[in-house]
Amino acid sequence: MAIEDIKSALPEYAKDTKLNLGSVTTTSSLTEQQLWGTLVATAFAARNPVVLREIVDEAAKHLSDEAMTAAKGAASIMAMNNVYYRAKHLIGDDAYQSLPARLRMQIIGRPGVDKIDFELWSVAVSAVTGCGTCLESHEKTLTGAGMSRDNVHDALRIAAVVHAAAVTLDAEAALAG
Repeated sequence: MAIEDIKSALPEYAKDTKLNLGSVTTTSSLTEQQLWGTLVATAFAARNPVVLREIVDEAAKHLSDEAMTAAKGAASIMAMNNVYYRAKHLIGDDAYQSLPARLRMQIIGRPGVDKIDFELWSVAVSAVTGCGTCLESHEKTLTGAGMSRDNVHDALRIAAVVHAAAVTLDAEAALAG
């Protein structure tokens, strides 16, 4: 009932977010692992304690330990990569594009789950954190491997709704003092 708990915690003015949270979790074109991994990864990226705990608790019923770890790993590595690659892009000096990252990223090569699932979680986290370079790169990998645009679109919808729930609950907590 964790998704229901998040929906119940949202105020009335966030009715659209409540409805969308129900919709993206029940009408997705993604596999169960892709869906719940996307929810976990984006809950980590959105950083609201209530959203994170509730989603992880419910996802534990749907994901293997390896998939849960990989979804968390996608959020962690993309937290680093999204800052790094977005900054290189925003600086606007092409000289930075040829410099090697020299940052450890081994989990991307060996995520512990199907690489397509990990890429999907990476694109969803990149949507939350707003890295255009990472969004473009991971989307091309996904569609190049045969994943449909509908699948990618569903991951983006999940990211948007999880983020909206997190922002709303953060704001309400701040107002409550």
